Amino acid sequence: MSVRLEVAEHVARVTLDRPEVLNAVDAATEAALEVIWQRIEADRDIRAVVLTGAGERAFCAGADMKGGGKTGLEYWAEPRPGGFGGIALRTTLDVPVIARVNGHALGGGLEMLLGCDIAVAAEHAGFGLPEPRVGRLPLDGGMVLLQRQVGYRNAMGMLLTGRRVGAAEALAMGLVNEVVPAAELDAAVERWLAQVLACAPLSLRAVKQAVRRTAQLSPPEAQALRLPAVIECLGSADGEEGVRAFRERRAPAWSGR
Repeated sequence: MSVRLEVAEHVARVTLDRPEVLNAVDAATEAALEVIWQRIEADRDIRAVVLTGAGERAFCAGADMKGGGKTGLEYWAEPRPGGFGGIALRTTLDVPVIARVNGHALGGGLEMLLGCDIAVAAEHAGFGLPEPRVGRLPLDGGMVLLQRQVGYRNAMGMLLTGRRVGAAEALAMGLVNEVVPAAELDAAVERWLAQVLACAPLSLRAVKQAVRRTAQLSPPEAQALRLPAVIECLGSADGEEGVRAFRERRAPAWSGR
C-alpha cells in the first residue's frame, strides 16, 4: 500500500509510504488518502491524527510528476475539493491533525502541511512551493493558504521565487510549531499529542470547526454562527464531566459524548 493507516488509543496515524520517491503522491495514493480521510471522519472514536511520511528524507515531495502526462489545465479540471492529498483544503475533518514533518515538505507536500493544525518538524526538513520553477502552479492550497498562515511578505517570498526555506526559518515565520533534532521528533510529536488528548474531544472538534469555518468572517459574524460542533459540545456530558473533575481535583474521563 502507498499509504498506511493505524488506529489505536483514539489516534489515527497516516503514513505516506513511498520513500523511494520521497513520498510523492500519485493517483493511487491520492485515492487511498481520500478513503482514509472519509473513514476518519466517520469514526467518532478517533480524537487526533498524526500525518507523516515514511523514511527520513521527506514528509512528501508533492505530486509524482512521473506518474502521468496531464497538462496543467487537465490537472486543474479534475475534481479535488479537499485539496492536495485530500487534506489541504478539507473542511469536513474536525479532528485535530498533527503533521510529523520528518523531511522535506515540497509542493503538494507543503499544501498537505498547510491543511494540518499543528506541525512539528525535524531540523533537516525543508519547505517550498517550487511549481513556478517548472511552469506550474500550487493549485491545491498553496496559493490560497500560505499567505493566510504566514503573512503576505513571507508567503510571496516563497511563492514568487519557488525557493526552499529551512526548518528554522519555517519556525520563525509560523509555518511550524516546533523544530527538533530528528532523533527527538517522535518524542516531540507524542508530547503534542498527549496535550491534545488531554482536552475534551468535543471541545476540540468545536474549536477546529469554528476556526476553520469562520476565518473569513468578521468577529461579530463568526460569533453569531451556531455551528453544529459548538452546539454539540455545549450540551455534552463531557462538559459536565470536565467541571466535575476540576472541582474534584482529578483528571477528567472523557467519553466523547
